[in-house]
Amino acid sequence: MSNKNITFFLTTDVVDDRPIYITGPFNGWNPHDEKFRLSKSQDNQFSITIQVNSESNVPFEYKYTKGGWENVEIDIHGNIHPNRKIKGDQVQVFDHVSRWRENWAPFKAKYFPIVELISDEFEIPQLNRTRRVWALLPYNYHQTTQRYPVLYLQDAQNLFNEGSPYGNWEIDKKLSILAEYGRGEIIIIAVEHGGEERIKEYMLDHNSLMQHGEGKKYIRFITDTLKYYVDKRYRTLPDREHTGIGGSSLGGLISIYGGLLYPEVYSKLMVFSPSLWAIPQISFPTLRFFNPFNTKVYLYGGKKEGSNMVSKIRKFSKQLEYHDQDDERNFEMKLSINPEGKHNEYYWSQEFPKAMEWLYFNTFKDPVETVSHNSHNHTSNS
Repeated sequence: MSNKNITFFLTTDVVDDRPIYITGPFNGWNPHDEKFRLSKSQDNQFSITIQVNSESNVPFEYKYTKGGWENVEIDIHGNIHPNRKIKGDQVQVFDHVSRWRENWAPFKAKYFPIVELISDEFEIPQLNRTRRVWALLPYNYHQTTQRYPVLYLQDAQNLFNEGSPYGNWEIDKKLSILAEYGRGEIIIIAVEHGGEERIKEYMLDHNSLMQHGEGKKYIRFITDTLKYYVDKRYRTLPDREHTGIGGSSLGGLISIYGGLLYPEVYSKLMVFSPSLWAIPQISFPTLRFFNPFNTKVYLYGGKKEGSNMVSKIRKFSKQLEYHDQDDERNFEMKLSINPEGKHNEYYWSQEFPKAMEWLYFNTFKDPVETVSHNSHNHTSNS
């Protein structure tokens, strides 16, 4: 096998402080690999030399990013730039980038999901209450006969609607990005929290805050009542392989319980900054199983969150690994840590499309980052 060096020269119309990286199959599509960071020669001129296999007949594919897929190159009109390709005897390549995404923007209206209010007062028979519930459908839902996977998310007030005092995840905008990239073919069911009942509904009995948590009843509502209704009303893929549950903070905690209590229903858990502080010993008695299930768990936390967030989710991750061996259960985990992450909707918003790709659409080549790099200041509830 013989190798050759190819030097890439890049110019760009947009100059800022973000470094530029080249990524492709040669580094596992890692968008912020320091070994593939371009050197800056002038304000808008960059270069890097890469050693490649000169005998391969496969075109050399690559893209440029400014440190993540949320900051990838786009064209002058804001469209996704296709993978760049070279083949043959080239030893020098001259490229130009007109624009870069910035924190996933711009968002294109034509790809926005269809937002439907399922009910202002959806009955929760297990709790003798009602709740507002939303469905976010793929933008082209009514033009197809396709069936879709489903993700049940908690705290709908903070997911996409404007007016929340803490901001929101902007999942409608992030789903438009996934759809634009050819991902995002999914139904999101968003359940609003119960206001003053939120803590009680998102807790089980064994916690440090209360004696009578209602989490088991709430999860029964999602699993037995709401899922049944959703599968009847919409074109879903109802099996466990296409069903997930998720949330952040206390919503992340109750989603853990949902996945552990009903492993035959949920195969995917999206858990952002879970409130594990509510369970000092991180004791999950429901981790004992009699039947093996394959479950994907996306765990995210920020180093600038309180209550030792990162250490607690690492401990929880290890606990899953331990029970994975002990009970013949297969937990496939992705642990994503943001060094700058704080406990708020902004950072969960940035993580959402990465988690979606890994949980639902990981057949695509572009992987999610393991560590994020954001440095904005925002506030949130817990």
